[in-house]
Amino acid sequence: MPRTKKTTTTQEIATEINFTDPQYYFNRELSWLEFNNRVLHEACDPRSPLLERLKFLAIFSSNLDEFFMVRVAALRQQLAAKVSKLSPDGRTPEEQLEAIAQRLRPLVSQQHRHFEQVLRPALAREGIYILDYMDLNQEQRTYLEHYFDEQIFPVLTPLAVDPSHPFPHISNLSLNLAVVMKNPVTEEELFARVKVPKVLPRFLPLPEELRVQHHDKPAHWTGVPLEQAIAHNLESLFPGMNILEYHLFRITRDADIELEEDEADDLLLAIEQELRKRRIGGSAVRLEIHSQMPDLVRNRLLRELDLEERAVYEIDGILGLGDLMSFMALPLPELKDPPWKSVVPPRLQRLNPALADTEEGTDFFSLIREKDALVHHPYHSFSSTVLRFISSAAHDPDVLAIKMTLYRTSGDSPILNALIAAAENGKQVAVLMELKARFDEENNIYWARRLEKAGVHVVYGVVGLKTHSKIVMVVRRETDRIRRYVHIGTGNYNPKTARIYTDMGLFSCREELGADLTDLFNYLTGYSRQQSYRKLLVAPVNLRDRMVALIQRETECCRNGGSGRIVAKMNALVDPQIIATLYEASRAGVQIDLIIRGMCCLLPGLKEVSENIRVISIVGRFLEHSRIFYFHNNGEEEIYIGSADWMPRNLDRRVEAVTPIDDRHLAKDLQEILGVMLADNRQAWDLQSDGRYIQRRPAANTPQSSSQKIFMEMALNPGTTSD
Repeated sequence: MPRTKKTTTTQEIATEINFTDPQYYFNRELSWLEFNNRVLHEACDPRSPLLERLKFLAIFSSNLDEFFMVRVAALRQQLAAKVSKLSPDGRTPEEQLEAIAQRLRPLVSQQHRHFEQVLRPALAREGIYILDYMDLNQEQRTYLEHYFDEQIFPVLTPLAVDPSHPFPHISNLSLNLAVVMKNPVTEEELFARVKVPKVLPRFLPLPEELRVQHHDKPAHWTGVPLEQAIAHNLESLFPGMNILEYHLFRITRDADIELEEDEADDLLLAIEQELRKRRIGGSAVRLEIHSQMPDLVRNRLLRELDLEERAVYEIDGILGLGDLMSFMALPLPELKDPPWKSVVPPRLQRLNPALADTEEGTDFFSLIREKDALVHHPYHSFSSTVLRFISSAAHDPDVLAIKMTLYRTSGDSPILNALIAAAENGKQVAVLMELKARFDEENNIYWARRLEKAGVHVVYGVVGLKTHSKIVMVVRRETDRIRRYVHIGTGNYNPKTARIYTDMGLFSCREELGADLTDLFNYLTGYSRQQSYRKLLVAPVNLRDRMVALIQRETECCRNGGSGRIVAKMNALVDPQIIATLYEASRAGVQIDLIIRGMCCLLPGLKEVSENIRVISIVGRFLEHSRIFYFHNNGEEEIYIGSADWMPRNLDRRVEAVTPIDDRHLAKDLQEILGVMLADNRQAWDLQSDGRYIQRRPAANTPQSSSQKIFMEMALNPGTTSD
């Protein structure tokens, strides 16, 4: 990587700075909101295709749902428990909740305003009409009235609220109507709740003959939100009553699982019980309402849900915009990004052009014996690399054992089917299935049971730790020896997310890596106090100490008159010790570039603290997910990939695996990848010293450079790259 000589003076280095001072840290929750703001910007960027912008608008909403269910819920729990510990930036839980609400309200308003004023009219110009019920003509209304009677009405359950009917439990992320009506006989005002059912489409399409028609554009879709069809037919639910008003609202609840692992006799059973609680939902953390909701109804909801005014978010328009994701299913390629088909890496093509269509594993293993291989998803095909590796091992008669960790996988995973086939073929198969992978617990429990029935050895991890490492080991009998083949990656073994997440993976049969993975799997499946590894950096054993030492080594290089250089790419940088160590390195003159997609609590550009640190975030078509760490090491460069971000949870409370890349050609490939990302002027944002992000723009007469687009071109035209 390019590097610059140190510029910091010895006098500056000698100046003592207390790096626990809150002024040197940005709040992690506010930093996450800045990340989601960058997602929202993608929805507002006219350079992107229309449906892609709608997709990012939906992602913004879905991201916020999870943020409230987990992060805001945790802060509210701290507040209730009277937690006095301050965040690294010096805020109490109360102050953080206030800051979140203050920052988030304008973003939510911007989202809905952009949808109503920009995207909705733009969709109509392209023949996609998301109409309000009041805008329908009589023929369209008649159709929806019949549809309501036949398809919607039988599903609905109106719930009265009165002395004999207590306020009902409102389920998490549910959309509801608060209905106020009058009994014409007694003149009594009554209150009821109607839940908008999730089993029906959120947006109801009209048949083709009833679509809005314009001569210059074909009508691709016309319809209305489901809740409006319900609201305009409430008389059917409350016959004989006079409907006075109705108001939409949406609830978000605490959805994090609380589990005392050391007290659980059966972890799988304990998590199943917690999942049942999650379906009901914990305490409410957010109430979304229409801004026209009268105070009487608003205050009643707040009282019944035990929420403060701060938890209310007023919406002008459609609630729950995450459901707009359904429009991505429309067959309109001209309104989407050009389709991307992952390619098979050249080395695999050279060894066996028909590899993708065969179960024979010899060629794949000979490839790895030849030299290490690096894959870059989704530019390289997941099915033709990782899946093929596991499938080949499952059917290869010389393979004796397969061991792997699974954190998240798809519901119809071909990898898990391959593992079942391996067990049925008589191989020793061991899988660590992480049952505590948030929001994937149910899917993981299902597959754990299926694997066990097939004869796979399934374990659920280490008490007190989540197993987040991405590792596979295949043990194979060969002519002269038993050889271990490994895959160590940065992303989940999930064929679906591998198409939209950027991740790296290393294939190798290096003896030291095989021995390290053997020790790590023994730690995961049995009893072990392994404290050292030959090559791997493993959390919580040695990863933190080694990362700190690698940063400090660059610091010492500068202090001894040399040059220091660090480039690190990850999802989040939160850990105070790592941040303080980076500050010290910057003060010594180490040139540091950080590519952090999401949260970053480090502040670059602070005088005499972080003047040599630059931070960018890249938000684009694919979700940047790979973790890459480069250290100049006085010319003896080292580069690593793995599963861990620089966060306390990754370094201390998870099992993570980070591997060095020893093949010099692959190391150069990774450096090239980092260099392309650092030069991005299309999807990159520069972090400022006050926590704001500014989007890069090409200078005059400078071509636009999108790193993700370049990686697609590199995959299609690999040229002289080593893979």
